[in-house]
Amino acid sequence: MRISTLLLAVTFSLLICQSKAQDTAGKKQQTTDTINNKVLGAQLNRLQQLQAEHVADSLKKEALEIQISMLKSSDNTRKSALQRELVELRSQDSVRAAKQKRQVDSLRRFVKGYPVIFFKDTLFTIYNRQGSFSASDRAAAIIDRLETISHDHLFAADSLKITEAEQTIDLQYGKMLIMSIAEIDALWAEKKRSVLAMQYKDVIAKAIINYQNETSWDTLLKEAGLALLVIVVALLIIYFLQRIFNWIQQKIAAQKDHLIKGLRIKNYELLTADRSVYVLNIVATLVKWVFVIIIIYLALPILFGIFPWTKDYSVKLLSYFTTPVKGILVAIWNYIPNLITIIVLVLVFRYIIRFLRFIKDEIERGVLRIPGFYTDWANPTFQIIRILVLAFMLIVIFPYMPGSESPIFKGVSVFVGVLFTFGSAGALSNVVAGLVLTYMRAFKIGDRVKIGDATGDIIEKSLLVTRIRTIKNEVISIPNSMVMNNHTVNFTVETADKGLIIYKTVTVGYDVPWRKVHELLIAAAKATPMIEHEPEPFVLQTNFDDFSVAYQINGYTKHASKQALIYSELYKNLQDTFNEAGIELLSPTYHAVRDGNATTTPPEYLPKDYVPPGFKINR
Repeated sequence: MRISTLLLAVTFSLLICQSKAQDTAGKKQQTTDTINNKVLGAQLNRLQQLQAEHVADSLKKEALEIQISMLKSSDNTRKSALQRELVELRSQDSVRAAKQKRQVDSLRRFVKGYPVIFFKDTLFTIYNRQGSFSASDRAAAIIDRLETISHDHLFAADSLKITEAEQTIDLQYGKMLIMSIAEIDALWAEKKRSVLAMQYKDVIAKAIINYQNETSWDTLLKEAGLALLVIVVALLIIYFLQRIFNWIQQKIAAQKDHLIKGLRIKNYELLTADRSVYVLNIVATLVKWVFVIIIIYLALPILFGIFPWTKDYSVKLLSYFTTPVKGILVAIWNYIPNLITIIVLVLVFRYIIRFLRFIKDEIERGVLRIPGFYTDWANPTFQIIRILVLAFMLIVIFPYMPGSESPIFKGVSVFVGVLFTFGSAGALSNVVAGLVLTYMRAFKIGDRVKIGDATGDIIEKSLLVTRIRTIKNEVISIPNSMVMNNHTVNFTVETADKGLIIYKTVTVGYDVPWRKVHELLIAAAKATPMIEHEPEPFVLQTNFDDFSVAYQINGYTKHASKQALIYSELYKNLQDTFNEAGIELLSPTYHAVRDGNATTTPPEYLPKDYVPPGFKINR
């Protein structure tokens, strides 16, 4: 129980330490995320500030250029000053542009762009804000405008125009502004503004034309016909599949009592022919429905892939099937090295156990003898070493098992360990007691023993219980811990060499010579079957009672398991021997008045002229 409590305490301590470590790691991660978010926000603000400075300087440059153009040729001093200021602004703008590019490159890994999705296709991504519009607002506004344009059946690619503004390049459809492309957008795309504007124009024109083509009535009618064809083909496949499986079930029924005769394991009939047919029909039905479900599941993505509005569902349905299968196959492929390692380890430990079993068999047969090691220790010792070897094998294999690093796997392992600790306290005490009894060699199978109040022959020894068959054929199961807590009397262990002493105490009156009593007792013992004549039976005088002397007859026997029969025969011979000698046995002690009373000896042992004595009266 102390070991169980210690194991439980250690387990809870590990759980608490693990929980604290996880909490600490979570707090550190949360702090790190907060710091990263603050740094990222500061960098974005710096980028916006550089953009604002670039716009201000651009406006200032335009104003300077206007002032220079308006000056007269005679005002050279003023013109030179303005030109120097313009050159300085251009130099600052060049430096600022380089800073913007470096800032964008540093933010590229962290900033999440907002895709412009039209007709379930991503056309391009918006990364930066513009004026009061955030990146997400800009993407949403562009999507709304494209959906509006897509409903115009007179749309043509040439109707999209690119116009230059003061700080941006605008993409327009008629009078509708689709989007404005600033210098910062070009930096994110790593292209020039003009090139990026032309690319966006081509992408938008192509997307709208594809949408209108795929949603035209001619296309929809063709897609509807193709969908109907897919449905018909799927139904035909299911129909023929049904007929094939009906034919298979008929063949199964026809083979009853021919090829299908049931399943028998030795003398036990696990499945009769009827049950076998029933089970095979169930399996065929399950296989049929599996094929039907697969056909329907494969037909649905094809149907959804026909129509432009449901193409995403087609991809999702296929991914629901292919993703798990791919994950399983990849996991199996990645696990092959660990599996090979486990197989090699299992083979190595298997041959180690086979070698230990060979040593055990040699010791049991007496071929291999180890001083101080008894043959009956071989099997329990082998079992103990085998368990230790298997436990060590499990420890070695555990890191290579799938999911061994999973927190759920570890939690279940700890839970099972706690249950084993609590539930096996009593069982462990019996197991330990069973091992101790084995190496104590207190008894073996077939020995006649007395454990507590139970007397009988040992018929089974296990790690948990010891079973005894009494002389009345009663089987008593005694837990090994109880065997350890009681004294054990073994009647058989010395029988083969020295013999077991059978003994009985009788009382005879003081009027009978003790030598005569000894002679009669030894004669009765020698006349008893299964009592040895060599060594010779002997008598011990054990007590002087008030009215009699106690004599103990002792005899050797080689048959410890037949004590009840030997004692019964001995008692018979004692009665016959003493009655023939005319000596009364006073066991149990009793009081009698001899005057006027006959002796207790049976009449057939008395003389024919025997007359009971009369009463003596003194006058």
